[in-house]
Amino acid sequence: MLYHEKELQALSLQPAKLAAELGMRGPKKGSVVKRRLVKLVVNFLFYCRTKEAEPVGALLLEHCRVNREEPSSFSISFIEDPERKYYFECCSEKQCQEWMGALRRASYEFMRRSLIFYRNEIQKMTGKHPLEQFGISEEAQFQLSGLKA
Repeated sequence: MLYHEKELQALSLQPAKLAAELGMRGPKKGSVVKRRLVKLVVNFLFYCRTKEAEPVGALLLEHCRVNREEPSSFSISFIEDPERKYYFECCSEKQCQEWMGALRRASYEFMRRSLIFYRNEIQKMTGKHPLEQFGISEEAQFQLSGLKA
């Protein structure tokens, strides 16, 4: 995917949902663990050198898997290339769990599934489509109705 560098840079300066200094190792063979300031902003994971604000890189958290590696470390791999893993080392198991949960909830895929689930729950409870009161067209409701969680 192509991104406009200035837009990504501006996004990286937005308030982070979660940020910490973590150990990080890239997917290249022979890569070593380096301390990085890691910031979760919307569905991007930015990583910077510890003393710098400008990101060294970013991962788009779509179509990815977050897996525990050890009690206080996890990895991120992407469905199209599962062998290409980014490893992260946390200070504690609790911090690792916090990061893994936040990363799994960051994707638009997760938000979409949640929206569909809660929309269906509201419809079961009230008997009405929750978007009716906002004047959402039937065509748009139909498009959402076709999506299954």
